[in-house]
Amino acid sequence: MATESKFDCQLKIGAVAPDFDLPGVDGKRYNLGCFADQKILVVLFTCNHCPYAQAYEERLVQIQKDYGKRGVQLVAINSNDEKNYPDDRLDQMVIRAKEKGFNFPYLRDTDQSVARAYDAACTPEVYAFDQGGALRYHGRIDDNWQNPKLVKSHDLRNALDDLLELRPVRTPLTHAIGCSIKWA
Repeated sequence: MATESKFDCQLKIGAVAPDFDLPGVDGKRYNLGCFADQKILVVLFTCNHCPYAQAYEERLVQIQKDYGKRGVQLVAINSNDEKNYPDDRLDQMVIRAKEKGFNFPYLRDTDQSVARAYDAACTPEVYAFDQGGALRYHGRIDDNWQNPKLVKSHDLRNALDDLLELRPVRTPLTHAIGCSIKWA
C-alpha cells in the first residue's frame, strides 16, 4: 500500500532546512555546510528496497547530470529501520549506489532524526531549498513513478527551472507517493 507525503508537514514552504550530520556511502560525513556553495539543494528521502524509490533511481541520476553544472545538488537520505529492513543497511547502500551509478551523496540516517526533522513520510520524497536554505518545493519527482515515458508533469524539474530563473515555484507542493518510511 502506498503512502503519500503530507501537505500539512511541519516543514513549511519558506522554512529553513534542518541540518544533519550523516555518513555517506563514500565513507565521508555530510552536513548542510558541505553544500553551501550550491544554488539549490534537493534533499531526497529514499531507500534501497522500495519499488517506488527504485523506479526513480535512473531519473534522479539524470536530474543530477542535467542540473549539476547549473548549481543544483541532490542528496539522498535513507532513514529506514535497518533491523527489520536489512536491505537498507549502509553496507547494502554502498552496493546499490555503485550498481546504479549514483552521482550524488547517499547518506544513512540510522537514528531517523533527520527524517523526523523534515517530517518525511515516504520514499521517494523531495525537498528543494534555495541558496539561502529556504524550502521552495516539497513533494514528488514527477507524476508517473511506473513509466518515465508517460510523465506529464516533471514537478521537480519544473521547480528547479523556476528556482534557477529566480521565479516563484509554480507548484510548490505536490503529493509524493511511495513506500512509507519504515520507523524503528
